[in-house]
Parts: sequence; C-alpha cells; structure tokens
Amino acid sequence: MTDETQQTADPRSEEPIVETDVSESVAGTGRGGPTRTVVEARDVDVYYNDVQALDGISLAIPENRVTAMIGPSGCGKSTFLRCINRMNDLIDAARVEGELRIRGKNVYDDDVDPVALRRRVGMVFQKPNPFPKSIYDNVAYGLEIQDKEGDYDEIVEESLKRAALWDEVKDKLHTSGLDLSGGQQQRLCIARAIATDPEVLLMDEPASALDPVATSKIEDLIDDLAGEYTVVIVTHNMQQAARISDKTAVFLTGGELVEFDDTETVFQNPSSQRVEDYITGKFG
Repeated sequence: MTDETQQTADPRSEEPIVETDVSESVAGTGRGGPTRTVVEARDVDVYYNDVQALDGISLAIPENRVTAMIGPSGCGKSTFLRCINRMNDLIDAARVEGELRIRGKNVYDDDVDPVALRRRVGMVFQKPNPFPKSIYDNVAYGLEIQDKEGDYDEIVEESLKRAALWDEVKDKLHTSGLDLSGGQQQRLCIARAIATDPEVLLMDEPASALDPVATSKIEDLIDDLAGEYTVVIVTHNMQQAARISDKTAVFLTGGELVEFDDTETVFQNPSSQRVEDYITGKFG
C-alpha cells in the first residue's frame, strides 16, 4: 500500500453512512463535562491468517476528546486504530470479528461503503507523506476528488490555520509540500485530513519521527483539534499520552485491552497491576 493510497482514503464523504442519533451513552467526563460516545467497539477480534492480533476489545470513545492508545510494540494498538476506518480491509490476511460502531452503526455491516467511511474518518500516519504537489494542492486534494462545493481558497486557508501552519506558509502556497521540514510536513498532512471536515481523526504515532520542538507543536495542535473533532491517537510515548489525552486505553501482550479509563486515573491509580508495572517501567 503506497502513501498516496493511504491518504486518499482520508477525505470525508457526504454520504450518510452512520446513524447520527443512535448512540446516547456517556463515554467520558474530561474537558467540558459529559460527552456522547462516537466510536464503540464490541468484542472486536482481529486475526492475521491464524494469528490473533486483538482479543475481545470493547470500549467507548467519547466525542470531542483525545483518546490515547498505549502499550508495547506488537500489542495491537495500530491494528485497532485501523479497524475504525476499515483500513485492515486492505490487508488480505486480516479478518475482523465483532462490531465496531460509529454513532450506533456497525461499520462492518454489508451496507457500509468502506471508501465512504474513510472519507468520514480521517487518518494521519506516522511518517509525514505529503503529495508531490504544492502546499495549496495538498490541502485541496480531498476537496477536488470529492467535487466539494465552496471557496477552496478560504477552506485551504482555514485548514492551514487549524493546523497551525498558515503563518509559516502563507507566502509560498504554490511551492512543493516536499520542501517543508518534517514537522511542517506532518502539519500539512493534518491540514489535508481536516480540510474535508471529518467526524473522527485517527493519528498513528504522528510525532514519533519528529524532533522535540516539532513534537510540541503537534501536541498543542492535537489539543486544539479536540474542540472540533474526536481524536484517537496511538503513541509509544507514555508521557505524551499523559499530557494530551482525556482517555487512555492500555493494550498489552496478546492484543488484550487491559485498562481503559480517564487518563489521570490510568497513570495515577490504575486498577490493574499489569498496567502499573508497564507504566512504571517494570516491563514493556
């Protein structure tokens, strides 16, 4: 799967593929008080051929919050993230069982178009992957392929502002996105993902390839984006999860979700000894 194939799956579709009035459950009480569930997993198992990567995952991800997925390498964090927008469908060996609902609608139902789903659930990958196009064309790409109406100049500017990049690139919008620094490229990819106004924004270790200054900018941006989007982030950096997330899910060996709670609770008073051992560095 190429980088361009990955990113073209991001823009939001106008097709109503989810039932927006079904899920009323309260999933969290972080910033701003109680909130509704947007993404809900019910006994999700994932297999790669005969190898089980996720084992009975059930959790409810709240609206307009940052939910972090942490755990050691190979524990299934990214696999679960890719379940949300059915990116695992692109892997021949992958098989998903159980239900994964967005606002009450199981995205694995036969009547759900995976391409339309991926347009509603944007994704930012670990390695920045701008297209070999201008900064402007990178951001406008999703608008163009969906034949969206509206003032593209205004949408591109607003998206770059939301991605905290506008002031740095406003005088060079028609230069190549590949000429930007790594941190700027990642923010450009975020601008591209949000330009089509997705409901959910998935981030798979978005700062792992960046220096500390660029990482800090990405973290500040994620905090801002949670006011408008439901953000789910995979990170190996436990300090990062503690800084930026409202809810934290801890995956451990065997693809098991061991704990899912408010971030403060997970890091200060985990209910599982295994989680405490992982967080304190006794294993992992």
